Amino acid sequence: MDEFYKIKRLPPYVFEEVNRLKGKARAEGADIIDLGMGNPDLPTPQHIVDKLIETVQKPRTHRYSASKGIPGLRKAQADYYGRRFGVKLNADTQVVATLGSKEGFANMAQAITAPGDVVLVPNPSYPIHAFGFIMSGGVVRSIPAEPGDAFFAAAERAIHHSVPKPIALILNYPSNPTAYVADLDFYMDVVAFAKKHDVFILSDLAYSEIYFDGTPPPSVLQAPGAMDVCVEFTSLSKTFSMPGWRMGFAVGNERLIAGLARVKSYLDYGAFTPIQVAAAAALNGPEECIDEIRSVYKHRRDCMVDAFMRAGWEIPPPPATMFAWAPVPEKFRAIGSLEYSKLLIEKADVAVAPGIGFGEHGEGWVRIALVENEQRIRQAARNIRRFLATADETLHNVVPLNVTR
Repeated sequence: MDEFYKIKRLPPYVFEEVNRLKGKARAEGADIIDLGMGNPDLPTPQHIVDKLIETVQKPRTHRYSASKGIPGLRKAQADYYGRRFGVKLNADTQVVATLGSKEGFANMAQAITAPGDVVLVPNPSYPIHAFGFIMSGGVVRSIPAEPGDAFFAAAERAIHHSVPKPIALILNYPSNPTAYVADLDFYMDVVAFAKKHDVFILSDLAYSEIYFDGTPPPSVLQAPGAMDVCVEFTSLSKTFSMPGWRMGFAVGNERLIAGLARVKSYLDYGAFTPIQVAAAAALNGPEECIDEIRSVYKHRRDCMVDAFMRAGWEIPPPPATMFAWAPVPEKFRAIGSLEYSKLLIEKADVAVAPGIGFGEHGEGWVRIALVENEQRIRQAARNIRRFLATADETLHNVVPLNVTR
């Protein structure tokens, strides 16, 4: 049977290969240390859970909710932007609650994309940044993920050589998977670029509070004039360790926010009201829990960098996010990131995410998530040390990348 049109437009989901192998190994009794999926393992702070429990006891909260978010939640997000970034938002017209930033991105793509529209997307990048537009009938043109001169040079080329002209530019800093960070000067240049070429900016700021060098990442909306062309997506998943709660936000340009709200009004009734109330309590509540979560990730990062280096795998310490972007060891480069990731499961009982799953320019890298405690991270390093010690024997039985049997 032929696949549906939109399904055919999607490339193979390479993470599924790793997930299948991981599931098979676990079914056979292997103790897999899973550093693949970015699924936070820390508990949600208790005051947020308590607010959920309190609210869910009220039967009136069990009814349909508001698709764009209840007023108190939207106000809480606007207040957060005022405190954190000095950005003033109208909670009624410039804030929409989303079912995580992933859903927000996908529905924004639905709202603004006509068939054949071109969108500039960093490569490597979090998959929804590209796939949301592909599923909406758009065309993706890749630009470098690292902020700098090469980013702007590629974006300029894309503007002049794409037919039709691109409608939007995607940003993601701190970046998943690369952990690149951007400063306000870069954002000011991006806003000037967007205004010059009449393109929208869609910024993913999901890791705004997971940073390690003492400098809080800025918002693109801090750049003068950004509100004219930008929408930014944030999430409570990492900030408050609430991944399963599926609570995020889109904020910024009123026209774009109105388009997203209109699409969502046809598709959902918003998150369960008690979740929205608890999310407002998170945003309005004490911030010490954010500092504690950030500290845990920093200690895990330091532990991983040190332990893996001792095991023979040198990994650049990420300045932000809950991920390390790690080069595939030289001996394994020829087989590619997917085969290397599969070998780590088979030979070291460690799961990571192959870089090729984040775009063609992710080849040669893997993403390592800091979602296990330090004891487990050290165990992973010991397993990897033993695996690397047998590298020559292992590689003898592996077919290199792009070579058929």
